[in-house]
Amino acid sequence: MLIQYMIKTMSLIKSKKVYFNYELLDKYSAGLELLGTEVKALRAGHGSLEGAYIKLINEQAVLIGATIPPFQVGNAPEDYDTNRPRNLLLTKKELTEIKKKLETRGLTLVPISVYNKGRKLKLDLAIARGKKEFDKRETIKKRETDRDIRRTLKNKY
Repeated sequence: MLIQYMIKTMSLIKSKKVYFNYELLDKYSAGLELLGTEVKALRAGHGSLEGAYIKLINEQAVLIGATIPPFQVGNAPEDYDTNRPRNLLLTKKELTEIKKKLETRGLTLVPISVYNKGRKLKLDLAIARGKKEFDKRETIKKRETDRDIRRTLKNKY
């Protein structure tokens, strides 16, 4: 049962640098408003969230800067734009909560990953605060020390 659940909620694309560049405070899950060719492309693992961000426009959350190519270029509409803004499906309660939290200076909404939940595609997003340079160096240092500890334990036992 657990294996089936893990297969159903498998991540399709991830923003790899989010955890390095931002300190994530609150996570949310939202639906995506996509075209059929975009859904097929995402399920095939095509697409990128690098440089993407989320903006609140007219009481609606919009994903901007995400690149999702069509599944088959020949079957795509002629005016198809790979970087077009895509609406996110959130409840009004979630939107007001996010809007209230974003009023704090220095916070932003960033996409983390796109994943399957059953037959639907969902987007993990988070309210985040950008890390300073010294925080990033600290993260690198911690990662290297953990790697060294694992390496010595592996060789010892």
